[in-house]
Amino acid sequence: MIKKSRGYRMVPVIGAAAIALSLAQASAQEKTVITFSASHFAEVGRGDALREWVAKFNGSQDEIEVQPITIPFSSYASTIFTQMGGGAGPDLVRFDLPEFYAAANAGRLLPMDDVIDDAQYDFTSADAYMKVDDTRFGVVFDSANYALIYNADLLPGGEPPKDFDEFLEYAKAATGNDNYGFAYRATMAERGGVWYDVTNFVYGFGGRWSLPDGTPTFNSPEVVAGIEAYKQVYDAEVIPRGTDAATYRRMFWEGRVAMEIDNGGVATILTAQGADKPIHASASPFPHPEQGMILAPVTINANTKAPEAAGTFLKWALEPEQQQELQQLLGAANVATVVERSEEELAANPWLAAYDAQTPNSVPALAQGLEEKSPEIQQIVVEQVLRVLQGGVSPQDAMDRVQEHVETRILRR
Repeated sequence: MIKKSRGYRMVPVIGAAAIALSLAQASAQEKTVITFSASHFAEVGRGDALREWVAKFNGSQDEIEVQPITIPFSSYASTIFTQMGGGAGPDLVRFDLPEFYAAANAGRLLPMDDVIDDAQYDFTSADAYMKVDDTRFGVVFDSANYALIYNADLLPGGEPPKDFDEFLEYAKAATGNDNYGFAYRATMAERGGVWYDVTNFVYGFGGRWSLPDGTPTFNSPEVVAGIEAYKQVYDAEVIPRGTDAATYRRMFWEGRVAMEIDNGGVATILTAQGADKPIHASASPFPHPEQGMILAPVTINANTKAPEAAGTFLKWALEPEQQQELQQLLGAANVATVVERSEEELAANPWLAAYDAQTPNSVPALAQGLEEKSPEIQQIVVEQVLRVLQGGVSPQDAMDRVQEHVETRILRR
């Protein structure tokens, strides 16, 4: 009797649940559902915060729903390009800059000139790279600047070096007893990281890998000067040679490395891991203020069946309140528009000011006009730089080889 009685009483409850589920499904079906892929969604902590940010948009809408898509970073680009090539893929895609240019040039992205009115927004200087042939194909989702991170306890007077000569002096003074004055990458195993490290030196000495029209300038006097400076640091024996980035960053938060030039994302990690050794940051100690930048646009897939819904989300994301929240959850990164840090943020992490001040001087670490050739260019440049450091080749000879290789092989394919 008890079982029968309970079963009898559950009938209307189950019926009510089924009706509620049916109504919810009907409601969802009435909405335009679009997908948004970003490698951030796979990150612990920050991924959850970003999902909540997207959920805020969903809560504000009656007709549109954005569903986050998680794809592992290691296979992200290849997965997205495969899907796009098959006429599918997420409606909204956050790309790294090289893949952004490749997708735009391949016709995989929807032009945004009818979606985003430039006059309505106070975009940061990084927005200049969101257009290809004067057509907008993306808006900045996040950008990370580079600056000098230092341990004040290991530098004279606790102050950063004012120029390159003083930088070398400080680095030598801080080296000894298993401590090092500086750290950067110098192995082929970390080719991508070496590329960024070398680019910061090249930009800091006034060089560029190419002209805006794509003409290669790998052996220009300014580029060679940057490579020479990179070699000076290596020859000074102030770095833990052969260590990878994960190792020397750990050494930094342990108080065993005095300085490194790194992006704001790394500064956030160092702050979290080495709370008992507060980090400081300043402009890199080079003759020119320009440094590299990690830049990631958000784009609309040309295959989308709901371009208006995708545009609605982007315009919502560019509103001041959403930009403020996004910048806070991303940490040291900047967003599409100019957002002032709160007093609380700067009080908790004073070094943020140095990174934000670098925004006008940040330049993507790519050969302009040759973006799609980046993997091949990185390979030959890093090979030659390592020959300079470890094989006795002169910076000029090495970069002459790079220039010849790019002109006669890469550009003629």
